[in-house]
Amino acid sequence: MSDLVLKAEAVSKSYKDAGTEVKVLSDLDFSLASGEQMAIIGASGSGKSTLLNILGGLDTPTSGTVSINGENLHAGNEQRRAEIRNSTLGFVYQFHHLLPEFSALENVSMPLLMRSMPIEEVKAQAEEVLTAVGLSSRISHKPAQLSGGERQRVAIARALVGKPSVVLMDEPTGNLDRNTAQSVQALIDKLNSEFGIAFVLVTHDPELANKTGRVVELVDGKLVNC
Repeated sequence: MSDLVLKAEAVSKSYKDAGTEVKVLSDLDFSLASGEQMAIIGASGSGKSTLLNILGGLDTPTSGTVSINGENLHAGNEQRRAEIRNSTLGFVYQFHHLLPEFSALENVSMPLLMRSMPIEEVKAQAEEVLTAVGLSSRISHKPAQLSGGERQRVAIARALVGKPSVVLMDEPTGNLDRNTAQSVQALIDKLNSEFGIAFVLVTHDPELANKTGRVVELVDGKLVNC
C-alpha cells in the first residue's frame, strides 16, 4: 500500500453558541494514501468546509489530531503550521481567489516566492505547471482576461506548483458551467495520475464525487462510507 500522506484521528470540533455547545464534527477517523482521491459530500451546513479547514491547518480541532506525512499538523506553533501548508498542502476553492492585478504566472508563483526561491527557478516551475494545466499561452494574462474555467485552472496550478502531497478542494467546480466543470474534472484526474498527488474534494456535484476512488458522506458530524 502507498504511504499515508494524511491521517485524521478522533477529530472533533465544537463551538459555543449563546452558552450552548454545538458539535460540528464528532470523532472522525480516516486516512489518505499517496495518489488517492476522496470526495466528501453532505448537506449544506454539515461541516464539510470546517473539516477541510482543519485538514489544511486553517482551523484547529477541539480534540483529536491531523497528521501530514506523519507530522501532527496542530502540534507546533502557527509558523510551523504555515511551513507545513506551504510545503505539503495545496488549496483550491470554489472562487479562485486570484490576485486581480497580477498575471497568471505571478499568481502561480506566490507559494514559491514565500519559500525565498531564486526568481528564475520560481518562473520556470510556475511555467511548467501552467503548461501542465493547458495554459502555456495564457501565462501573461490577468484574471479579468481569462474565462471562468481558465481562472480555476490557474488556481489549480497555484495549488500544485509547490509539489504538495495533498491538494484540498472546496467545491472546485461549483461556480462553473457543466462543460467547464467536466474539463476541470478531467484535469484533476490527469494530474492525480501523472503526479501521484492525493486529492480531498468537498463537493455537491455527484458526478465529480463519483469520479473519485472513494466517497464519504458527512452526516450528524460523522463520516459515513457511501
